[in-house]
Amino acid sequence: MSQGLYMDVHVPMTITKALRRRGFDVLRAQDDGAERFPDPQLLDRADELKRILFTQDEDFLVEASRRMEAGERFATVVYAHQFTAIGQCVNDLALLLEAITPDEAQGQLVYLPL
Repeated sequence: MSQGLYMDVHVPMTITKALRRRGFDVLRAQDDGAERFPDPQLLDRADELKRILFTQDEDFLVEASRRMEAGERFATVVYAHQFTAIGQCVNDLALLLEAITPDEAQGQLVYLPL
């Protein structure tokens, strides 16, 4: 079983649908009632759900880096620039989700493309 993924509100639905078609467990912030959460709260929610957060919002890089430097717990954040091709995001996320262990799904900052 692969690691669950939590999608930030800025992620195109095309990426979510493609990953779901491949059988991955993907939850959008919108479907979780968290579409208006500020970034720190959304990151906390992903951690609470034990999911990796995928975003294309650069603000998450600041929050994840701050938490990393402070030694605070947080869900792994996977970031792709919004101009990264959708197919590249889908393929890289699928590879990451199949390979990452639950222990590795904490406190990491991963950039796409891999």
